[in-house]
Parts: sequence; C-alpha cells; structure tokens
Amino acid sequence: MKKKEKNYDKKTEKEIEKLLKKLTLDEKVSMLHGATLFRSGAVERLGIPGVVTSDGPMGVRAEFMDDRWIPSGNQDDMVSYLPSNSAVASSWNPDLAYAMGHVLGEEARGRGKDVILAPGINIKRDPRCGRNFEYMSEDPKLTAAMAVPFIKGVQENDVAACVKHFAANVQETDRLMVDEEIDDRTLYEIYLPAFKAAVQEGNAYSIMGAYNKINGTHCCENKRLLDLVLRMEWGFNGAVISDWGGVHKTKEAAQCSIDMEMSIFPDFDEYKLANPLKELIAKGEVSEDMVDAKVRNILRMMFRLKMIGSKKDTRKAGAYNTLAHREAILHTARESMVLLKNENHLLPLDAGKIKKLVVIGANAAKVHSDGGGSAEIKALYEICPLAGLKMYLGGNTQVQYVKGYHVPEAPKTYEQNWQASSLDDLKNTDVGQAVRVDDASENERHRKGEEERLARIKQEQDEIHEKNKDLFAQAIKAAKEADAVIFVGGLNHNIDSEGFDRTDMKLPYEQDILIEELLEVRKDMVVTFVGGSPVEMPWRNKARAILWSYYAGMETGNALAEIIFGEVNPSAKLAETFPARYEDCATAKNGQFGKWGNIRLEEGLYYGYRHFDRQHIAPAFCFGHGLSYTDFEYSALTLKMEKDRSVKLTFTVKNTGKRAGAEIAQVYVAPIASKVDRPDKELKAFAKVFLAPGRSKKITLTMKQEDFAYFDVQLHDFITDAGDYEILVGASCEDIRLRGLATLV
Repeated sequence: MKKKEKNYDKKTEKEIEKLLKKLTLDEKVSMLHGATLFRSGAVERLGIPGVVTSDGPMGVRAEFMDDRWIPSGNQDDMVSYLPSNSAVASSWNPDLAYAMGHVLGEEARGRGKDVILAPGINIKRDPRCGRNFEYMSEDPKLTAAMAVPFIKGVQENDVAACVKHFAANVQETDRLMVDEEIDDRTLYEIYLPAFKAAVQEGNAYSIMGAYNKINGTHCCENKRLLDLVLRMEWGFNGAVISDWGGVHKTKEAAQCSIDMEMSIFPDFDEYKLANPLKELIAKGEVSEDMVDAKVRNILRMMFRLKMIGSKKDTRKAGAYNTLAHREAILHTARESMVLLKNENHLLPLDAGKIKKLVVIGANAAKVHSDGGGSAEIKALYEICPLAGLKMYLGGNTQVQYVKGYHVPEAPKTYEQNWQASSLDDLKNTDVGQAVRVDDASENERHRKGEEERLARIKQEQDEIHEKNKDLFAQAIKAAKEADAVIFVGGLNHNIDSEGFDRTDMKLPYEQDILIEELLEVRKDMVVTFVGGSPVEMPWRNKARAILWSYYAGMETGNALAEIIFGEVNPSAKLAETFPARYEDCATAKNGQFGKWGNIRLEEGLYYGYRHFDRQHIAPAFCFGHGLSYTDFEYSALTLKMEKDRSVKLTFTVKNTGKRAGAEIAQVYVAPIASKVDRPDKELKAFAKVFLAPGRSKKITLTMKQEDFAYFDVQLHDFITDAGDYEILVGASCEDIRLRGLATLV
C-alpha cells in the first residue's frame, strides 16, 4: 500500500523544533498525560498551555472538578443539546453534518475547550451495542461521507475534532480488555475506511485510541494500528489521545504513536506516560526520542488550533447557546426522523379535525440529554414530544397525557460516578503494567456481577408488571375516548448507554403488550419512538403509521410535532438495518458479540444489510428505507466510462406527488462474476435532492475506481479487477429503481 505524504508546514515545523530544544524531560513528559481529568500538563515557562478537552458528540459536557467526577459548574455550563450522530446520519445530508459539527465546535470553543471528543464513527456491527446511538451507520461509505463535513465544521472554530474510537470499538461488554480477532480484509474494508477519510479528507487534528484489543494488542499500544496504518499508510501527523484509561503498559505505549494519555483517576503523576515513563527512560529502556516524537505531534496540533505561535491572537472565541445554533439543531432534527410506515396515508394528521388528542407513553414526557454516559450534557433546554405537540396545537385542542407504562427511575448520585466504577479493572496497576486477576477469579466476579444484574432486572420487571396493570387500563380507556391517539415509546439512556450493552433488541417496560392492546381499540393510532438503536416490532403489520426518531436534540418535540401534522415532510432514511428479530443478525447467529475475553468477527464483511442480502433474510425495515408524504419517480440512467476507470452516472428524480419533499437516491455496486467473494451489493454514492411538486432534477454522480475495489490481503492493497459491475440506483437497498452495467477494463 502506498504511503501517504504528510501535510507539514515548514515554518511551523521549525517553531516546533525550537520549542522542543527548550523543553526539559520533565516538561515534555508533563505534556503527555492528564494534569486534571480533562486537561493535559502545561509548560508555563514557555507559554505552552495544557490541552483542554471535553466530551462529547451531543454537546459540550458539564464542567467537572479537576480531580473528581463531581460537577463544578453553576448554570454557566448549560449548552445546546445536539442530535446524536445516529440522528445526523439518518438525514443523509452532508450539509447538516457540517452544520452540526460547526455548532459543536463553536460551542466547545465558546466554553474554552481545545479538543472536543467527537465524532463517534465506529461501525454498527450489532444492534445491541450500548453506544450505537453515538455512532453514525453500519455502512463505512455513509459514515465517511457524514464524518468528513462534521469534522470540518468542528475544526473551522479552532477546535480539534478527536475522532473516536480508533478502531473497531464494537461492544461495551468487557470494553477494557476484550480482544477482537479481525482479518485484514474486514478491517480495511469495513472498520478503517471512515477513519481514513477523517484523516485524509477531513484533516482531523486528533484521533482517540480505543479501549479494546485488536488481534491481541490494545489499540492504544498497537504499533501496527497507530504506526503502520495511521501514520505511515495514511500520513496522519496530528495527536493521538487515549480513551480515558485506555493505556495499560508504559513501554508499549511509549514505543508506539500514542501521544497523550488520559484516564479517570486523579493520580496524574502515576499515569503510564508520567513517572513510570521517566523511570524507563532513566533505565535506558525507552529513548527520549520517542517522547520528542509525541511532543511534536501535540505541539503541531496546538499550532493548528492557534493555542501557541504567531497566530495566537487571531484564535476564534466561539459562542454557545446562540439562536443560530438552535435553528440549525431544529433543521437537523426535522431531517433526522424516519417515517417507517404510513399505510393509507394516515400521516400527516389534520390538526383542525382533532378536538381531543391522547398522547400515551413515558417517552412523550421524557428528556434524554442528561444520560448515556460521556454523551450526557446539561442542556439549556430540551423540548420533549409532549411539549412539542402541545406547543404546536395550542389551546383549542385538548391534549391528554397518559404515561401508559412504568419506567423505574435509575438512581443518580455523585458519590459513586458511573465513569469511575465502569473502569474498575484499571485499579490494579503496578508501575504502568495493567494487572488483571487470574481467569478463575475474574470469571467468578463476572458471574456474580451477572447474577446481581439479572436479579435487579427481575426485580424491576416484577415492579413494572405490577404497576403496568393500572397504567395499561388508563391508556386504553383514554384511547377509546380520543379523536386521535399518538403513542410515544422507545428506549432511554438507562438502556442506550456507554459502559454496557443491551440484553436484547426488544422494547422494554412491556411496551409491546401495550401497543398490541392499543392497536386493538385504535387501529389508527400513530406509533412513534425515541431511541438510539433498532428495536423489534412484532406488531408492525397491525400499525398503520410508525415514525422513528433517534435522540434528536433539544428541538425533538418541535420537529416531531411538525412532521406528525404535516408542517414538515419527513425525508430521513435508515442508516442501519432494523431486523425483524435479533436472531436474524449475523452476530446472533455466530454468538460473537457481548462475550468477555475474546470475540471473533467471524461474519467478516457480512453483517448489516450485507448479511441480510446474502442470507436472503427480510428485515423489518431495510438499510436506506424511509418514506415521504410525496412520491418520487426515477428515470433515464446513463453511464459513461472515463479513462481513469471512474464511472460518471446521471439519472433523473421527479416529485410526482402534491407536496414538496426530499428524496435520498442511493447508488449500490454489485460485482458480476467477481474473482473473490464480495457482498451482493454495497453503497458507493448517494444524493439528497429537494423538489417541489411536479419538478424533476438531473443528478450526476461520479464513482471512482476505488469504489469498485476490494482489499487484497496478499498485496496488502486495494485492487480493482477488470470486469462487469451492475450499478443499482434506488430509494433503499431493497427498493431498486434503475439498473445499469459498467464494464471496467
């Protein structure tokens, strides 16, 4: 594989070398690790500040004390609550990804941050992963296409995007130690492309190393991943920051391209790249040159952010909680909600005909900004669905809220912070070497922990079942008496969260039972959801209208109401497959998800829609699916082969309905008679087009040679075979409207 040339500014490099010569070893080492929970060490003597970091992908996190996970702010750290990365990706609109990156970057800079720990671009391998709501898609092409503008939007505010988690962070179970066996082809075709795009197209200033191991080595100590792939093959010369607690061994971390170690404990001088590193240097086991290389990368990022150097006085100030931010968030929320089903055009509802609306479901009155792990923030405000519906309808419509189902409250305390307790395995350390207890003791601890968790779940289920009897009865009675009924259910951050995976793909709190009973008395009930990852919908054939919203930010309620009542025409499409049942997933079939110790990515390339295609399994809702209140017609596909083996394709999309709307046209490549085993089809391009009724637009897209390539393990490079490729253009991966043939020579 060809080495990528690194992007160096000669003047900056000279300044870096001057500073490096002035730094003592102690000063250099101080820059390599946390001095507080979210800031690295400063060198005040030379005017080098510490790097101030903050979570996260859905807004700038609250301020914490320097050495404890206790909030330290008053009301001045309340910020805009952004749609989750899953919501942004569902818009299939790179302009909105850029806008959300810009909002996040400007708010981070406005809060005095240098690095924002976002975006999360790990591939969604299994729908039960607890952090899927933070990630964009199951597809590497879509993830890359949305991540690049997001990164650019962040960094134009003189804030570094820290793209995470490099690489293949596919589960939360045993997240510190799980060892993932991944073959090279799967790694290069599925789990690395979005990161490569983040580096080479997005020009990301920083990358976060993941917790997990890949093929036996922790990502933050992985020379192949950080040195060979990231630095040499891709030409990355920014800073690599560890996930908090991701470094386990001093010597291994020193000898690879991890530049800054952050963790969750306050013994900052005992971090692996602190005193233990100096001890190894003194013994001659680690060269000071390795420290210098790390410092160069950190200083280079500082120069780019105008933290130091001649441009320091021109650094942007940023801003947070602006009207423009709220408007951008509302626009994104509108384009993020996916209309999964709309039988007989039940939606949109006619507000003028509804005198009494009954809204059922705990998620109608639930806010989600304060949970999810490191994605939690202190939102300036969050409009829940119930508030949005009431605000839209005004006082002439009676809106009755019925909780419908019971949700046990998760106790919140700052005495035992989730972040510290989730990393208990790190407490056993010895001079930079992570010591894990013997397997028998570890297994026993896990067994007891699992027993305690199941006992808590059983106790909660008993509580839920008992309380739901009355709540169900109230909901059914209210539904019978209403002009219209909207159910708002789904998930919450007691279930979608960093630190653990979901136990199944079912709706919690007996929602399926309630929905079935409600649909018996109200066949016209509108079923809506707020959640972070797919759920099973065994009653979906009975429901006429289903609207899905990921965590869509502070304007969720307004966007939801506007779509339900037709003020906004939905235009989002799924960026991941919604299986009919979890057992249909590749990872359910091979059992290689959610295990402690080791997992093998046995499915290789065949997960998500690639798996459903190959196995001829019908999902509940396929990748790329999403409906509109209008209809679109595709026509006139033409293909033109270029000399550089790229293919220029044109086709026309026409709005044949009576409402203005947007269509997301998707282009898939299906190899014919391939020399190697390849997925039936893969997404390679897309375009979102906005059209007035009766209007059409000619869309032109270019597919590069690399879009037809696969990774050759023997050559260690991507190659494109000559031959025939079917070009599929459609409204989803299943709804193919146009077909053409491209022949590469």
